[in-house]
Amino acid sequence: MTKMLDLIHMMQRGEIAPPPVAALIGFTLASVEPGCAVVEFEATPRHANPMGTLHGGVLCDIADAAMGMAWASTLDEGETFTTLELKINFLKPVWTGKLTATGRVVQGGRTIGLVECDVVDEKRRLVARASSTVMTLRGAQATGR
Repeated sequence: MTKMLDLIHMMQRGEIAPPPVAALIGFTLASVEPGCAVVEFEATPRHANPMGTLHGGVLCDIADAAMGMAWASTLDEGETFTTLELKINFLKPVWTGKLTATGRVVQGGRTIGLVECDVVDEKRRLVARASSTVMTLRGAQATGR
């Protein structure tokens, strides 16, 4: 079996396809190391909500991706995970431009962990901060995930 970090690196090298949601929304994994992942995203008018600003769900998606990759990068062979809770604070409106989401493991445990993410704009201004509680799955729980 392969560790999740190895699979993530294979994805970065183009040896396996990225998750379909990455193509749907348009984000890419810029970097990953154990416990930390950086996702990049270019907000365009196609990502707007009815008021014309970036839809909050898209911000949540890129933060979730960065946090998920950060947690996944810490998993052993045969392990996967699921999200138990996700929270995001929207701090600054965005219309268009490059955003960077940096996910990092705050507290890792055998089963439950806490992950956070800061989303910043091109000027490094904080746009959103997210947190997530995750649960590592093993054995039969991890099968097929």
